[in-house]
Amino acid sequence: MDLTETRYIPSEVEDKWYSVWEEQGYFAPAPPEGKVPYSIVIPPPNVTGVLHMGHALNNTIQDVLVRFHRMMGKSVLWIPGTDHAGIATQNVVEKDLLQEGKTREDLGREDFIRRVWEWKQRHGSIITSQLRKLGVSCDWRHERFTMDEGLSRAVREAFVKLYEGGLIYRGTYIVNWCPRCLTAIADDEVEHEEKQGNLWYIQYPLKGQARRFIAVATTRPETMLGDTAVAVNPEDERYSAYVGKTLVLPLLGREIPVIADEHVDSRFGTGAVKVTPAHDPNDFEIGLRHNLPQVVVMTDAGRINENGGEFEGLDRFEAREAVLKALEKEKLLDRVEPHTHSVGHCYRCHTVVEPRVSEQWFVKMKPLARLAMDATGHDKVRFHPKRWTKVYLSWLENVRDWCISRQIWWGHRIPVWRCGDCENEIVAVEAPDGCPRCGSSDLRQDEDVLDTWFSSSLWPFSTLGWPEETRDLATYYPTDVLVTDRGIIYFWVARMVMMGLYIMKKEPFGDVNIHGTILDDQGRKMSKSLGNGIDPLEMIGEFGADAVRTSLVMLTVEGQDVKLSPTRFEMGRNFINKVWNAGRFALLRLGSCRRETLACELVSPEDGLFEKWIVSSLGRTIKTVTGALTEYRLNEAMKGVYDFFWNDFCDWYLEVAKRQGLADNAAEEISGKTARVLLEVLWTSLRLLHPFAPFVTEELYQHLRGIAGDEMLDDGGSIMLAEWPAAEGCPVDAEADDNMKMFRDIVTGIRNIRQESKVPAKETIEVVLSFASPEMMLALEPYLGVVASLAQVEIREVGVGLPRPALSAISVNRDVETYVILGQYIELERERLRKEIGKLTKYLGSIETKLRTPQFLERAPREVVQSEEERRRKTIDEIKRLETHLESL
Repeated sequence: MDLTETRYIPSEVEDKWYSVWEEQGYFAPAPPEGKVPYSIVIPPPNVTGVLHMGHALNNTIQDVLVRFHRMMGKSVLWIPGTDHAGIATQNVVEKDLLQEGKTREDLGREDFIRRVWEWKQRHGSIITSQLRKLGVSCDWRHERFTMDEGLSRAVREAFVKLYEGGLIYRGTYIVNWCPRCLTAIADDEVEHEEKQGNLWYIQYPLKGQARRFIAVATTRPETMLGDTAVAVNPEDERYSAYVGKTLVLPLLGREIPVIADEHVDSRFGTGAVKVTPAHDPNDFEIGLRHNLPQVVVMTDAGRINENGGEFEGLDRFEAREAVLKALEKEKLLDRVEPHTHSVGHCYRCHTVVEPRVSEQWFVKMKPLARLAMDATGHDKVRFHPKRWTKVYLSWLENVRDWCISRQIWWGHRIPVWRCGDCENEIVAVEAPDGCPRCGSSDLRQDEDVLDTWFSSSLWPFSTLGWPEETRDLATYYPTDVLVTDRGIIYFWVARMVMMGLYIMKKEPFGDVNIHGTILDDQGRKMSKSLGNGIDPLEMIGEFGADAVRTSLVMLTVEGQDVKLSPTRFEMGRNFINKVWNAGRFALLRLGSCRRETLACELVSPEDGLFEKWIVSSLGRTIKTVTGALTEYRLNEAMKGVYDFFWNDFCDWYLEVAKRQGLADNAAEEISGKTARVLLEVLWTSLRLLHPFAPFVTEELYQHLRGIAGDEMLDDGGSIMLAEWPAAEGCPVDAEADDNMKMFRDIVTGIRNIRQESKVPAKETIEVVLSFASPEMMLALEPYLGVVASLAQVEIREVGVGLPRPALSAISVNRDVETYVILGQYIELERERLRKEIGKLTKYLGSIETKLRTPQFLERAPREVVQSEEERRRKTIDEIKRLETHLESL
């Protein structure tokens, strides 16, 4: 961009510099010899995905950390990649096939998988292209995909290692089944929602005693077709005489026993519960304890099967209505009560899941969970914020075995083969040529694929080349930090820790930085159904990537959720525009300053207050920002840069510099101490800001190179390769800080009085400055001309302990009293204030009368009363403010 442009134009900058960075290989790690390694693996977005605000926040945080540590001189590797997203990707391709009137079964497994790979080649790079728009500095030459050849081998190696260690087994258990995706899903993949439903009370007749019943309550009457018992608590005296008796299952006539089990809650329903071991996880456990048969009454697609009698072929919800009608007809439906309960849904397609007995592959989690808990207990895996440690450990303590098999085609096929002749089971990394037991070549591989999260759990080391002993693996494992949303602590974080500790004997990362969730401005999660999503690409197009990045970081207080609307990005846009204009202002005036002039010591004892102060403030800012970034307090770090650049540098130092010879005329160049300090402060500020706003800082820096020269900046050609500022280079000067505070207080006090008293902006008025001591007066006396210029005043008198002039307002701080002589404005202002105070006092009286009225307090909604109380508080505060101002006059 040309420096004459007064408005920053992101479209002229962003693509240009990103292409340069990528083409020059700036994202690649520096040779690790003699450097501290630093590595991050990106949480791989689904290959089906497009960039959303959660991605934008997550990757902005990662990029800030990566750019910071790169500038700290470390050998930084940030590995990007995408997840094959088994169920999601298969669903997308199956929908495409439906448009052609085909199903995956029509194609067959091999052709369908080929079709998915073709889809991936066409669409799989969309999200990584979008990430580039955000400015992320991943090493794209290290990009991985969870189904690529290397990672696929890693998955097989890990499966075999876990199997041989006795941690993977196959068993018939109750699982969460999605009738839409036709696969089992893990407990953590079930999203529970509170739903308003019913409790139906069904009467089960005692055998041979048609008029005696036990009534049971259920929320899923269609599953009664699979009942194999009715259970009561052994301590429940109401049913003690029934235990051991036989009931007749309504509608089907099957005989089932009454059993006693201590896990039955006597307070639920009637205290007697139907037991359906094949379709309820609690009933499954009861069935195991009592050796009950498991009668499956639903097909994979959620339709009633041959065990459902006359209801065979009905969809499960159609069957529910049909069963209820049949029970009513038989006069066995006792009553119906409204009931709110939690209903599980598939995380991918949102279909109501069906608990179902099925043969699946599982990982034993308890032994792995103990490893993970031990690592956290010994501070080897640290959560930021710390409060998430408790949540993480609680899940580990209560973890259940992980169902890892999925009945789909797209994914890592389970590396288990069965011999057709001797039924021998072979678990191997590579497909065997024959059965090692009988030599038969009739081998059939397991049809199922592994849960997507299985391959993702290996991500921190599989992406570095494991199972091969690569240089990257030796250098960059374990990685330094994982940045993620709280929503996948269980899905992903815990499993990565387990796998890293079991397979690599080392935790996969030392720190876990948990950021908040992006919500809309009403505090709701963003979703397609609500239509409240904000497209980050649209925001980048409207405000620029730097504006989006800085806004997100500024709004994200450590670990807390973020309420977001498009207007919130105006803050970032205004700041980036401020940076551009301050930078161009300084650069246009640095012009042809000689390098030897600029290369001298930053500050000297002969320098004035403003130079010493801005360098001191910069030193404090470097320390604040560096410390905050090191401890993952990115909001605090961004605020530190923002406050320094906007307030100290722009609002004060540049404004002061203008009044010390830095004229508005761009042709008027400067030299000497002002140029020296201006250059250094600008260069250091740009480096501090670079991790947050990489594009505008690179653009300004490249202009700066033309002035300062490569040898002075020692940067490697890009600001992203420049050295992070050291606080030691900007000495803190407490005396300059105190004197500048006094200077700012004087100017701000005068400005506030002018504004409160409605003095026209262009009108010059007089002030008297009464210092607390001669030392204070002498410290500020050389700069009183700047005070007069900034505050639009003439200084009538300066001294120690001076009396207050007539018709003046007063601004007081610790070291000086500032008397602002208002003259004619003081009477006008006094009258205005009295009228305003009177009006507000009357208004306050009406509010207090209302709040003393019993009828109002009794009948008004609580929020209305609270609103009136808040109005009362604000009115009192405003009256006090005006009275204080009136008193000062």
